[in-house]
Amino acid sequence: MTTTVARTIQAAVLEHPGAERPYAESKPIVVDELELDAPEGDELLVRITAAGVCHSDLSVVNNDRPRPVPMVLGHEATGVVEQVGPDVEDLKVGDTVVMTFLPRCGHCPGCRSEGKIPCENGARANEAGTLLSGGRRLSRNGEVVQHHIGVSGFATHAVVSRRSVVPVGSDVPPEIAAIFGCAILTGGGAVLNVAKPEPDDTLAVVGLGGVGMAAIITAAAVGVKDIIGIDLQEGKRAQALELGATEVMSPDEAQASGKRFAAVIEAAGHPAALQTAWEITAPGGVTCTVGLPAPGNEIRIDPLKVTTEARHLVGSYLGSAVPSVDIPKYEKLWRDGKLNAEGLISSRIELTDINEAMDRLQDASVLRQIIMFPDPADTDADKE
Repeated sequence: MTTTVARTIQAAVLEHPGAERPYAESKPIVVDELELDAPEGDELLVRITAAGVCHSDLSVVNNDRPRPVPMVLGHEATGVVEQVGPDVEDLKVGDTVVMTFLPRCGHCPGCRSEGKIPCENGARANEAGTLLSGGRRLSRNGEVVQHHIGVSGFATHAVVSRRSVVPVGSDVPPEIAAIFGCAILTGGGAVLNVAKPEPDDTLAVVGLGGVGMAAIITAAAVGVKDIIGIDLQEGKRAQALELGATEVMSPDEAQASGKRFAAVIEAAGHPAALQTAWEITAPGGVTCTVGLPAPGNEIRIDPLKVTTEARHLVGSYLGSAVPSVDIPKYEKLWRDGKLNAEGLISSRIELTDINEAMDRLQDASVLRQIIMFPDPADTDADKE
């Protein structure tokens, strides 16, 4: 039996998108007390245990992807179910769930595409700053606060649609479970669902941030023989070698080498990266883009080559994944010791570090910073 009584939570609220850098000084995000209503219908109340700081959060902060504000950010998160709505029958209090940023209604044309096309109703709700139901459960002093793509995981608790979560084992460390929901789902999905390299193929990844590195570790996990990491930063290239890449190059080196690859994934979210990815793709090959550049950018494509070289340029949102199907695959690869998810974690931080975390992400100096939330039971024990 649910109630509509609000509870007080701590959350990171974006107030000023497009603020000047450094964000550590301009502080576009404020950690504040909010009211969170109880779950309704097929919704869940989840106590957040960990949340990853992703470029999709940064793109809202820097206003590359405008969203309504005030908004509680965070979409890559995990936690423990504390309450279920009256229409939830397959999850219970105490279950561990991973959150995903595109709920799937299950009946629109997008949902019938087996991951190739985003859910229409989920995308509409994300644009509006609501849950899949169209409702909002966040407020502050009577003012409505928006949800970030169905999750709002930069908070001690969240109310989410059942269709925004996938259960995982309670023994999966929170920092690992969190990145299953975005970085690995997106980068890994570009490998498994779109590029689909054979073991003897060569896979190239352009852009070695969290998502690009997730593509690297996934390709390594499934035994792709040759994995090329391409990035402007020497440090990122060195890290790619540690995570499973067999060779690394700068974008200029990749284009000057004359080498072309059967499968190329672009994960930088920049038109120059996609241009590079397209130019180094072999005849008959696939160029898969998962990056999210600012609107209005363009690249150059020779249409003759599209035909004469039988080329494929494919966009992939959320790794073209069906999360309820794909996340268990990554959990198994991790349990089998094949998926080096730990290698994606740059640091563990606190919620109050969120503005500084956005600066580090903008500087491209990190892969995944994980906000760790203390267990209230541990906190209470410390006080005794």
